[in-house]
Amino acid sequence: MSENNSAKEPKQASEPKQVKGINTFLLLFLVLVVAAIFSYILPAGQFERHLVDGRNIVIPGSYENIPRTPVSPFGWFTAVPAGLTAAAPIVFYVIMIGGMIGVVNSTGAIDAFLGAATYKMRKRQFLFVAITMFLFSMGGAFIGMAEESLMYIPIVIPLALALGFDVITGSAMVVFGMGIGFTTAIANPFTVGIAQSIAGLPMFSGIGYRIIIYIIFYALAVGFVYRYARKVKDDPSKGFFGDGRFQPLKDDVKIEFTLKHKLVLITFVLGIITIICGAIFGGWYMDEMSGVFLIVIIIVAIIAKYKPDKLMAEFMKGGQGILAGALIIGLARGIVVVLTNGNIIDTILFYASNGLQDVPPSLSAGGMFIVQALIHFLVPSGSGQAMLTMPIMIPLADLVHVTHQTACLVFTLADGIGNTLFPTSGYFMAGLAIAGIPWQKWVKVFIPLIGAQYVIAIIAVLIANATNYGPF
Repeated sequence: MSENNSAKEPKQASEPKQVKGINTFLLLFLVLVVAAIFSYILPAGQFERHLVDGRNIVIPGSYENIPRTPVSPFGWFTAVPAGLTAAAPIVFYVIMIGGMIGVVNSTGAIDAFLGAATYKMRKRQFLFVAITMFLFSMGGAFIGMAEESLMYIPIVIPLALALGFDVITGSAMVVFGMGIGFTTAIANPFTVGIAQSIAGLPMFSGIGYRIIIYIIFYALAVGFVYRYARKVKDDPSKGFFGDGRFQPLKDDVKIEFTLKHKLVLITFVLGIITIICGAIFGGWYMDEMSGVFLIVIIIVAIIAKYKPDKLMAEFMKGGQGILAGALIIGLARGIVVVLTNGNIIDTILFYASNGLQDVPPSLSAGGMFIVQALIHFLVPSGSGQAMLTMPIMIPLADLVHVTHQTACLVFTLADGIGNTLFPTSGYFMAGLAIAGIPWQKWVKVFIPLIGAQYVIAIIAVLIANATNYGPF
């Protein structure tokens, strides 16, 4: 679609200001150091555990102190490769996803499909908003689309402007579309996939309840964004049109969606369906799913007529784009290594469970949600937060009588909503920078929607806990 950029963005002379998000690597390493220091301060201790259906379950009331095993400064650094080693299956799985997305994106199929679909809907205003947000939500729900969605903001905004909407409406369709899919995580490999693997749950289990939550989130977001868009159309003085870097898309701009693009997308969608069915009905895990990704890559390369050198170049480009996320997973796991070696992870569980003793068991999941939401402000990486918090939250769930599946739901919802609010979220702030929207302006418009999402999420996790959302 690069040939159409000049038609869509005639006033792109001024580049958007670069917004620097918090450096996640530095933050996680500082957390690792703090965890090591705590191994000198906190008492070491252990819970007894017993096997139930192949799972290690913490025995309530069995905590006892043991001699301290503080982590030395050298151990700070050895914990990082140890974390990467422990997380190797997940790291490789994530890189395979990145490689597949890189190869598929290189064909232009996703660009062409999204562009053609939004172009055809541009005269049907409600459908334009609803279908555009649906398309992006599917990317968030099934392939964990996040940073990849940013490239579509300059495409959707001119379409929104052509309908009499504003820059915020165009940006919101991408950001909230992706966000509701990523948050509800129907089969998001980066959040629910990693969380469930740590929890010992079947991959993508509990999908039915997450689909129900997705429908509620989707209807709420579409209704709110369209209501705002209509308000702007009726009174443009209430809208935000930026610095003029975007202009309405002209009617004569055509976006070609070729047979090659269609075949690539069919292959891609069939691969996703195969993975979901295999995980739910065949007990597939990361090795099998990575194998499907590899098959999809090869078929797409054949359709696109890529030579081996071209295929590997695009695969490496896609893998490189997601390598930072993979390394964050390993670094976050390194923190758990430090907590484990210092024998303070159970101490943290002991005090955390004591803090929840006065909370009725029916509300424990709500307390865990608040904790996860606060952690997400500091650790905006979904996969990184999963690797950091779930090894603690899963045994804590056992102690406060919350199911593992509910604990995973708590994490995915608390993690995802913050991606459209917190200024520590790098790709969210990058999206605002691309559109030229001040963060304060965004919050003023969408804080009611985000607040409603938090309320619905807490209700959802309380219902999940009350109904023993499982299988366990």
